[in-house]
Amino acid sequence: MSFNTELELQLELQKFPKAIKLKDGKKATLRPLRAEDEKEFHQLFQGIPERERMFIKHRVQDLKAVSYWCKNIDYGRNLPLLGLIDGKIVGDATLHQQLGGWKRHIGRVSVLVHPEFRGRGLARALITEIMDIARRAGLEKVEAEFIGEQAAAVKMFAMLGFRQLVRLDDYVKDMQAITHDYLLMGLDLKTDEEYAGVGG
Repeated sequence: MSFNTELELQLELQKFPKAIKLKDGKKATLRPLRAEDEKEFHQLFQGIPERERMFIKHRVQDLKAVSYWCKNIDYGRNLPLLGLIDGKIVGDATLHQQLGGWKRHIGRVSVLVHPEFRGRGLARALITEIMDIARRAGLEKVEAEFIGEQAAAVKMFAMLGFRQLVRLDDYVKDMQAITHDYLLMGLDLKTDEEYAGVGG
């Protein structure tokens, strides 16, 4: 299920912005995407190497596409959680939800961190926070999709408890029409009720 009411979602988002400390001792701020983030959000995607940008489903190099996302924010369907260091957007994790249909209990998560800021634990912090939001939203499972070459990302998600659900050889094509293996990973979320029963 998705967020039952707009109020429930607003209550969940009230804990942001949230300050965290990264592995290198540097501080980062986590908060949802805002309409005024348009240009800086686009700059995050511009900082991703072209080879990696080919693995992203959307045309993130197009400012119009990013502008559309920022002007049409619907946290109930897509909740982009940003990671900022020194006020600059350097990472993003997004929770995608289907508000109806047979996958309405399953969220999809994606994460992206600027190369200069990788290896500090930001991606892990963003995904952990997104999974917490998904759990509180009443989702039962979360999924993440990868291209075969994204070994580092696959390893990080595995460390967070995701397991491989599907692997298909030469199944997807990047923006240059080159085929790649497709990997779907998933995680069952424990509900708040299950957590409440632990040690209580």
